[in-house]
Amino acid sequence: QVQLVESGGGPVQAGGSLTLSCTASGDTYSTYCMVWFRQIPGKEREGVASLDSDGNIIYANSVKGRFTISRDNAKNTLYLQMNNLKPEDSAMYYCAADATGFCTSSPTPPPAEWYDNWGQGTQVSVSP
Repeated sequence: QVQLVESGGGPVQAGGSLTLSCTASGDTYSTYCMVWFRQIPGKEREGVASLDSDGNIIYANSVKGRFTISRDNAKNTLYLQMNNLKPEDSAMYYCAADATGFCTSSPTPPPAEWYDNWGQGTQVSVSP
């Protein structure tokens, strides 16, 4: 099982940008499906964006056109470039990995209950 470490969160004003990183251990990282999730207290963890081993990308409707998911297999790192941030983007952001390489056949990111391996998360706080 890979170990995941998220970083890059912090405070930012509305309209600003942040880039989150998720570094994974293991030498088969390039074959994994990788997913970004976010969660605010009292709410379910929601999928933000997924990227499978074939390069297929799915975004949640709420972030389309503003967020970009990408990966650098040489660095075992997943990224989430977040532009035009809104206060409602404030949340703890997590990444998750699936060794099968398959993310989902749905037009939305996969559900959090499919995953049981999580990093510690990185907090994003967007002020108005």
